[in-house]
Amino acid sequence: MTVSIVKSEESRKSIQAIIPDSFPVELADPTSQNSLKLKHIIKSIPRECFQKNSRKAWTGLLINVLLVALGYVSLVVAPWYLLPIAWIFTGTALTGFFVIGHDCGHRSFSNRRWVNDLVGHLVFMPLIYPFHAWRVGHNYHHKHTNKLNFDNAWHPIQPEVFESSSLTWRLILKIFLTKRLWWLGSIGHWAMIHFNPNNFLEKDRPKIKLSIAVVTIFSAIFFPALIITTGIWGLIKFWVLPWLVYHFWMSTFTYVHHTAPDVAFEKASKWNEAIAQLSGTIHCDYPGWVEYLCHDINVHVPHHISTAIPSYNLRTAYRSIKENWGTYLHDEYRFSWSLMKRLTDACQLYKEGEGYLSFEKYETEKVNKLSV
Repeated sequence: MTVSIVKSEESRKSIQAIIPDSFPVELADPTSQNSLKLKHIIKSIPRECFQKNSRKAWTGLLINVLLVALGYVSLVVAPWYLLPIAWIFTGTALTGFFVIGHDCGHRSFSNRRWVNDLVGHLVFMPLIYPFHAWRVGHNYHHKHTNKLNFDNAWHPIQPEVFESSSLTWRLILKIFLTKRLWWLGSIGHWAMIHFNPNNFLEKDRPKIKLSIAVVTIFSAIFFPALIITTGIWGLIKFWVLPWLVYHFWMSTFTYVHHTAPDVAFEKASKWNEAIAQLSGTIHCDYPGWVEYLCHDINVHVPHHISTAIPSYNLRTAYRSIKENWGTYLHDEYRFSWSLMKRLTDACQLYKEGEGYLSFEKYETEKVNKLSV
């Protein structure tokens, strides 16, 4: 992928104006891809974007709780033909819980760590998500965004990895990647990674085990109580289907954030942190009600510039980034089924140095090589 460089003199001056005079001479031109640093971009964002606001944070949490409660009331009173709407609303509101926990994981909800940990565990509990397991793994994604063989969030499958997998895994991967099953992706990520402390460094395991214990105890109380009072249909109606809607949005957000035919995953030797965060993170607009319920998680570029920016300041930060660094940014998307079709059809395997390709193209290339 070739990243466009700031070319106009006006843009060059506006960017250089934010670099301190004491900055090393050899790095004084941030319009050079190799010298661009994340701190250049961070310095250009208004300081107020990094400031936590307790009123906004707690009000957002309270509104989210009320909206989830409203969703469950609608599930109780809605006639059968309106249940799909109630499931979609409730599951999307539950996604808002995740986004609040996401702020807690990045310590941008509160200045007190114990508050972040407590709120994070509470909002993750209904999703059966171990908070610290997610937090530790997710922070790794931010440190290695779009770095080939390092990033752990929607990392593309390379042909050599696909070919070296067992027949069963190749079949599963091909079905998943070609049949537009992206919306199940976060379920696999959740199940395979977050409940095994051995997936994490030893120093992190005590906290990982604590979070697993929290959701285990919650599950041991919640699910039997739900089944006893409402039956198996109640379990499906009140938890499984809203949970699937939540995972639809989780999978969609995280997939679209960093996936496009022209988004590159670079080897560590070529990887530039600032370029990866600016050009490898994509802004996508969703229906307004989705963005509201999900606390603007779709405004993702500023979050990758600095995780210290709370969700309620993302839009202000993004306006600043667009103004100062717009030529580095990927084209914006608008969520639609045609967008998802285009992405899932084109982005199935990833060839180092070439980019994404479909299974059809990959298999055609294999046949052509054999016939030579």
